Amino acid sequence: MAETKKTVSVKPAAKAAAAKATDTKTAQAETTTTASVAATEPVAETKKAAAKKTTTRKTTAKKTTAKKDTAKKTTAAKKTAVKETVHVQFADKSYTAEDLVKIAKDVWKYDLHQKVADFKSVELYVKPEESVVYYVINGEVQGNFGI
Repeated sequence: MAETKKTVSVKPAAKAAAAKATDTKTAQAETTTTASVAATEPVAETKKAAAKKTTTRKTTAKKTTAKKDTAKKTTAAKKTAVKETVHVQFADKSYTAEDLVKIAKDVWKYDLHQKVADFKSVELYVKPEESVVYYVINGEVQGNFGI
């Protein structure tokens, strides 16, 4: 195939824009040349060439999609990598958030006589100066317990 390039005199500030335009024009010229050569070939060879072009495009699209999916998975994994622990310390006592939730579940089960399966959410408010934790379970049941 013969490539045709246009020479353009451009000022230094516009060289980048001209380079993009030249590349686009060169690609269009190659496409036109390929199409004219294909028109002179027999029909069977043209179908084979078209099939090869289609296959190449599909494969490229699949590779790109696979790379994007992998990138999304690693981003999600990084977001879940944060580990947090809350400690409440006062008057020589120390409680973690997990300890306080466990106590709230025990209050739900043993004091309020409810099923553990019905325990969906809990909000805890710690008042260390009173040694009391106030709770709201499932957005409805309110109470407190001493720590």
